[in-house]
Amino acid sequence: MSSDSMRPVLLTGASGALGRILAAGLTRQGWTLRLTDIQPFPGPVPERAVFEFADLADVDGSRIRRLADGCGMILHFGGVSVERPFDEVIGPNIRGLYNIYEAARQTKARVLFASSNHTVGFHQRDEVLDVDCTFRPDGYYGLSKCYGELMGELYFAKHGIESVLVRIGSCFPEPRDARMLATWLSYDDLTSLVVCALKAENVGCIKIWGTSNNKRMTWWEDDDRGVIGWSPQSTADGYADALGGKTTGDDVVEAHQGGAYCRIDYARPE
Repeated sequence: MSSDSMRPVLLTGASGALGRILAAGLTRQGWTLRLTDIQPFPGPVPERAVFEFADLADVDGSRIRRLADGCGMILHFGGVSVERPFDEVIGPNIRGLYNIYEAARQTKARVLFASSNHTVGFHQRDEVLDVDCTFRPDGYYGLSKCYGELMGELYFAKHGIESVLVRIGSCFPEPRDARMLATWLSYDDLTSLVVCALKAENVGCIKIWGTSNNKRMTWWEDDDRGVIGWSPQSTADGYADALGGKTTGDDVVEAHQGGAYCRIDYARPE
């Protein structure tokens, strides 16, 4: 995609926490962005960026297609980003995802899809997973991210639309608890991952665990990051002494990789 490096990039979910980080970081590095969200952009829009309201779940998807026109890549961070009831997830995360991939198909843009560790949340913490492991979503949000990854695979197989599917762990300024010793992704590593995806040549449809270089507690390995040349530089290892004992005490939460999302509406007999 390096030959398309002068083309603008569409960023959905631009008003969210990660969208704002990427909007600032990418424009500082010289990328021209089209930002969109259903919520206002908080604060000044960065130089080299323009912002426009758009609802991902619009039935005809025409606004998303217009925003994507001429873009080399769509960074899809929009939609419901936490566990919510099914009726709240289905519009932005299912219909909205379809609109994104239809826009990509019509404009020949590459997609970076912000998937989630919650696609595999009901795997046990004593497992070490490769990127082609079985889906075990821990809620409707995680289920919608499974759908998104499968959509990416469909559009590559049928239409040749490239995707970088990133299973984001826990992206915060610093890890907050023992679980994040395995799942933490720093803001710098997120931004560098996106830049690598923007600059890479042919990528096909690949999957990457979105975590920093966390070695002391590891649940995920063997992904496709080498295709784009991404090497995370941050690590949660230095927080191990402070956070190693910071757990919930809940057996369901602590047994599963998805953590607290596994406990929401949990009704399985023990």
